[in-house]
Amino acid sequence: MHISVERHRSGMAAAILSGRVPAMLAVLCVLGSAVTAGAAPKIAKAGNDAPGAPAEYKITPFDPPGSTTTTAAGINASGSIAGYYVDGSDAAHGFVRAADGSFTIFDTPGSCCTFTSSIDNPGEIAGYDSYNGVYQGFRRTAAGKISTFNPSGSLVTLVTSVNGGVIVGYYYDGSAYHGFVRAADGEITAFDPSGSTGTFPAGTAMGLVAGDYQYEQCCAVSHGFVRAVDGTVTTFDPPGSVNTLVNGINSAGAIVGSYQDSEENYHGYVRTPDGSFTTFDPAGSTSTSPAGIGGGGQITGWYTDRSDVRHGFVRGPRGVITTFDPPGSTETTPTSISGGTVTGYYLDGSGVQHSFVRVFVPCADACAAE
Repeated sequence: MHISVERHRSGMAAAILSGRVPAMLAVLCVLGSAVTAGAAPKIAKAGNDAPGAPAEYKITPFDPPGSTTTTAAGINASGSIAGYYVDGSDAAHGFVRAADGSFTIFDTPGSCCTFTSSIDNPGEIAGYDSYNGVYQGFRRTAAGKISTFNPSGSLVTLVTSVNGGVIVGYYYDGSAYHGFVRAADGEITAFDPSGSTGTFPAGTAMGLVAGDYQYEQCCAVSHGFVRAVDGTVTTFDPPGSVNTLVNGINSAGAIVGSYQDSEENYHGYVRTPDGSFTTFDPAGSTSTSPAGIGGGGQITGWYTDRSDVRHGFVRGPRGVITTFDPPGSTETTPTSISGGTVTGYYLDGSGVQHSFVRVFVPCADACAAE
C-alpha cells in the first residue's frame, strides 16, 4: 500500500491542513504503509550566475540497498544526505548517505516506521517515527545515539528541521496543531502566533524559527511568520498573496516559500531579514515551490510546466534560474541545498521513486572527464 500526501510543500502537511491526519496516521504503520512527500551519473551544462568559468553539474541517482521508494530529505555542508526509504515489506527506515556514496541505515528503537526530516552541519539528524501507533519526534546525534521526545500534551509529533542541535516541528493536541522548539539541551517550548488555528514551523537558523500558520481553519488560509530568539513573532505575506507558505530559512535569516495569488497560481518568493520580498518563477512555470535556501543565497525547489510536469530548479544569488531533471525523471522534487549541492527525489518512467544528488563541477574538471 502506498499513500502519497502533499501540501504545496511536500510532506504530511496536506493531510494535516485538510484535517485528515489523525485517521491517516492511524493507518500508516498499522498497515505497514509509508508516506512519501515526492543509473549512471548525468553531467549537464547549465548556467551559473557566479563570476568565472561556466559551470557543469553532475546528477547522481541513488537508493539504499533494498529500497523500493527513496526520499532524500536534507543535505549538509559536508555532502551527507539524510532521508528515509521503504523496503519490500513496506517498512520505512532512516538513512545517511555520505559524500562518498556509502550508506548508514538506522531505525528508532521499537518503531515500525522511521521518517527522517533534516540533517545539520555537525551531522545531527531529526525526524519522527511511529511507536505503538503514536507518532513521536526523534533526534539522532552524529555519533548515532537516538532519543525520542514529544511536547507535553502531544498526540502526534512531526519534526521538520534541525540546525545546531535545535529541533523544530509541530504537534497535535487533539484540537489544533501547535509549533514547538526543542533546544539542544532537550527543553521544549510550544508556541503559536496570535490568532493561529494551526502553526507549522518549517525551519530554524541562528535561533530564528520560520514557518506558516492558519487563521481560518475552514479555509486553509495561511500567513508566514518568523519567531525571534526572545519569542517575539513577526507575521508576513508577500505582496499580492492570499495564501503564504514557508519552506526554509538560512543562516542569514533569509526565508523562502511560495504564495498563492488571487488567480490561485503559486509563485516563489525570498524574504530578506529586513522584510523585503523578491518574487520569482522559472520560465514556463504554472506553479512554483521553493524548497530550501543555502547559506550563500542559492534556492532550490520545483515548478510545474504547462504540461503539468514537475521539474527541479536552482536560483542563484543574483537571480539566475537553472532548471534540471535527473536522467529518466518524469517528476522531479528537490528538497534541500547546501553550498550549491542539491538533493531530492524523482519518479522514473515506471513510477518508482528514487533520490538524487546534483553536484557542482568546475567546467575544466568536467570537460577533462568527458
